[in-house]
Amino acid sequence: QVQLVESGGGLVKPGGSLRLSCAASGSIYRINYMAWYRQAPGKERELVAVIISGGNTNYADSVKGRFTISRDNAKNTVYLQMNSLKPEDTAVYYCNTRAMTIATITPNDYWGQGTQVTVSS
Repeated sequence: QVQLVESGGGLVKPGGSLRLSCAASGSIYRINYMAWYRQAPGKERELVAVIISGGNTNYADSVKGRFTISRDNAKNTVYLQMNSLKPEDTAVYYCNTRAMTIATITPNDYWGQGTQVTVSS
């Protein structure tokens, strides 16, 4: 099993910044990718950013130029630096990874518990 623990959410004013962190632990053999999703009230969960094992990244159009995803491979930790935050960024942010454990042959998806980000004046 893989456990994901997120931190860094909170309340911030429009134009402000936050940095989310997500640490993966457990019997990890290989991580294929790590990603951040978000879900606003009444909306479907959407992909915000993803970073694959080679370091390539991809972002939702709505956050390009404002958010940066990065990863510390030694710590199995992924970060999401969020700048120029807008009220429409308000959501619960979830960490996601597709990983193989020592016990499994095929990779599985794992999710964190979510962290609330609220952008409001």
